[in-house]
Amino acid sequence: MHIDSVLDFTGRAVLVTGGTKGIGAAIAGAFLGAGADVVVCGRGTPDTLPAAGGREAVFVAADVRDPAAASSLVEAAVERFGRLDVLVNNAGGSPDADAATVSPRFVEKIVALNLLAPFYVAQAAHRAMRARDDGGAIINIGSVSAHDPQPGTAAYTAAKAGLLALTKALALEWAPAVRVNHITTGLIRTRSAASVYGADGGESVAGVIPMRRMAVPEDVARACLFLASDLSGYVNGADLAVHGGGEFPARYLAARTAGRTD
Repeated sequence: MHIDSVLDFTGRAVLVTGGTKGIGAAIAGAFLGAGADVVVCGRGTPDTLPAAGGREAVFVAADVRDPAAASSLVEAAVERFGRLDVLVNNAGGSPDADAATVSPRFVEKIVALNLLAPFYVAQAAHRAMRARDDGGAIINIGSVSAHDPQPGTAAYTAAKAGLLALTKALALEWAPAVRVNHITTGLIRTRSAASVYGADGGESVAGVIPMRRMAVPEDVARACLFLASDLSGYVNGADLAVHGGGEFPARYLAARTAGRTD
């Protein structure tokens, strides 16, 4: 098996939800660079679209929290390219919120975006993929919050933990035609998240990560290429950690700080 040929997605169609910026745009660009035809979606038309190798992603406006819109999105991708080989459920996120005072409406919206929407799009993608001899692959983009909650993320953490469990459940039901896997992302340096990590752009935060740097969107994109390719043909229901080893335990950091003499 030649690795370069396995990572050639020429003639294959990929759908990336939330693929117009940040991590999603990097994922879309990686697949375009590997030869795939790519559809991205969002609620509003972006100023620019992901592009690579002289080709550009196709944009379809869709609110994936709506089951009918999710189904129409997949149908549009299949109509455009005649097939759907890969779905990357990337759309998600949440601002921090105090669990004691957050409104029910806020909780509903966060769960809808981070758990229900991936389910709706996956259902529609499965219908398109199962009809083909070579099936397809679904990749759900999760968060380290599902394993290690942080203050202010109760609704988001619950939704992402549900997404991880959903991945494993769908992997059981839909194999062997459709493989379903999950990526646990950690701290990622994106333009929209820069303010969250401090005035130094995350340099201090990088000190708590064993790899000594925050991830960049391309780290997640490369993991998606692997999980969508034949290199991972026997990988199903997996949770691939793309978080640089996680974070050092607080007690370790406290002891290290206490031991400094400067």
